[in-house]
Amino acid sequence: MIKRVHIIVTGRVQGVGFRYTAVNWAKALGLKGWVTNRLDSSVEIVAEGEQNAIEKLIAKIKSSSPGLVSKCIVEPETPTGEFFGFEML
Repeated sequence: MIKRVHIIVTGRVQGVGFRYTAVNWAKALGLKGWVTNRLDSSVEIVAEGEQNAIEKLIAKIKSSSPGLVSKCIVEPETPTGEFFGFEML
């Protein structure tokens, strides 16, 4: 079953390659969606894919380099099927 999540990641996540890493994780897991920096220094991710892959992405984010991620807020959304890959905006 396809799931969709909206994730906000806070901490020291800009200027350290976090978005590049998130793109690589998402692509390796077969997810579709995007990642972008926000003006408040957080990173925003929208991901669609199999529930197991979504859960693995969230686990990778939460366990990423110590001191980088201080908070990971995950909100479920309704899948739209609008994405063709995973990209950095």
